[in-house]
Amino acid sequence: MHLRIRTPLGRLPRALAAAAAAVALITATAATSTSPARAAVDVEVTKNLAYAPAQPSGTQGHLLDLYVPRADRPLPLVIFTSGSGWLADSGRTGADKVAAQLNPHGYAVAGVAIRSSGQAQFPAQLYDIKGAIRWLRAHATTYHLDPDRVAIMGDSSGGWTTAMAAVTGNIPALEGDVGPLGPSSAVQAAVPFYPPTDFLQMDAHMPDNCRAFNSAFGLTNCHSDARSPESRLLGCTITACPDKVAAADPLTYVGNRSTPPFLILHGEQDTIVPYHQSRLLYDKLVTAGTDVRLISFPRAGHGTNFAMLSDDATREGAYEETAHEGQASSPRPVTPTWQTVISFLDQSLSALSARSH
Repeated sequence: MHLRIRTPLGRLPRALAAAAAAVALITATAATSTSPARAAVDVEVTKNLAYAPAQPSGTQGHLLDLYVPRADRPLPLVIFTSGSGWLADSGRTGADKVAAQLNPHGYAVAGVAIRSSGQAQFPAQLYDIKGAIRWLRAHATTYHLDPDRVAIMGDSSGGWTTAMAAVTGNIPALEGDVGPLGPSSAVQAAVPFYPPTDFLQMDAHMPDNCRAFNSAFGLTNCHSDARSPESRLLGCTITACPDKVAAADPLTYVGNRSTPPFLILHGEQDTIVPYHQSRLLYDKLVTAGTDVRLISFPRAGHGTNFAMLSDDATREGAYEETAHEGQASSPRPVTPTWQTVISFLDQSLSALSARSH
């Protein structure tokens, strides 16, 4: 993969811009070197694009990075945003690895950051991702993107961001005022890895009675703790504000006419976001008649998104369930790879005539 990296110097001091470009080149090269051999791809990487002014000033939550392979036609776009328990504005992390896999197959990738819960509380994070989607559509011609073929992908809290963006497309009351207004915020496919959904149902389904979760976050009362990531996101202890929990729950919005196909991936040994959260999302999408696939990993825990597509131990015993127009299939064994994701994107983004953008 050949990379040409641009960093808007107005966003960062010149020395930091050069350092960011160097780090991007190293990480992208490393990610590519571990992938199966592919034809060389000329990729232009543009770092630190602001889709809205920084808020607060000097923070990273309104920045995105673009990885666009050279092509003769506008390219479909996959937006990637990584998880942090909403505790950091680092959503661009890992986008280089996604780009290394998808760029050779004709997909542009945008790594998008949103604000942390310490910088703003919900619904700011939803407004951020929608603002980024609209910004990317508004600048599609500049960056050689196809505005009618946009997918979104993320893990953990980034999986929540993915699901929320997918089920709230074009709902005027949820558009917010971040970034440009006017273009659609709808996406045409969604790939959430182990997304939180209904915060109030998490504690009852933790596989280890919250021991790992409490240890990781320094808590005593699991997700219902006043200091949990979910409580910090909402600005209230989740058990004391069920209305806010419902507003931040993707299940609340399933059935919106713009809801796209979903590919959900979740490990059954997840001690941070219990597997039941994705089961809830899958079942609700099936009931709503949305096309959806759920790949379950009996041996996988949290933070294994890329391993789910490459590591044999992580994928051992994996099985898939699918549903089309409300008709669900029986589980079947599957060995997911990046090609599984690519085939899902190919199919979803080529069948746009039945969906409104």
